[in-house]
Amino acid sequence: MANTANVRGEVLFPLFALCLMINVLLCNAIWLNLPATGTKCVSEEIQNNVVVLADYVVVSEDHTHVPTISVKVTSPYGNNLHHKENVTYGQFAFTTHEAGNYLACFWVDGHNPAGGDVSVNIDWKTGIAAKDWESVARKEKIEGVELELRKLEGAVEAIHENLLYLKSKEAEMREVSEKTNARVAWFSIMSLGVCILVSALQVWHLKRFFQKKKLI
Repeated sequence: MANTANVRGEVLFPLFALCLMINVLLCNAIWLNLPATGTKCVSEEIQNNVVVLADYVVVSEDHTHVPTISVKVTSPYGNNLHHKENVTYGQFAFTTHEAGNYLACFWVDGHNPAGGDVSVNIDWKTGIAAKDWESVARKEKIEGVELELRKLEGAVEAIHENLLYLKSKEAEMREVSEKTNARVAWFSIMSLGVCILVSALQVWHLKRFFQKKKLI
């Protein structure tokens, strides 16, 4: 029995470690120090049909006068996904309908009696990390190792989809690079042709000039 328990532990420990590592990779905790004037933004390149969930909160040592901020989240094509003003905390959640860089911008809206920088903590989750696993566990009546396996399966699928997305982006960039190289090559050939033509015209003009002057 002891050997069986040891073997089971040796198998489960890497599994839990892998799940923890995937959760760390897919969940980003960000700290921003906002200046008294100006804007700071965070962005992430996200593919289509991905769930995004984020919480933000102003962190202040003086709990009697907590400064307020404004928040605006936009899609790669400039669509407004979230906009709040005069807040100390909040949350935004959406499902992406465009692939590209999603931008979240924060700035102090002027209600900062203490002045100076304002610290903001952002808990940014995407894809599998934003899924409500407690609801899934209650709905499907799963727990323990089975739940962790379900999380691992979802994480693997998310990573696979992300790799396919990166592969498609790499193919697009390679196509653009090949088109650019072809255009540069044609431009070089045309430039060389123009130089040869101009040189030939110069030689012809000089030859005619010398013939008129009876120098040759």
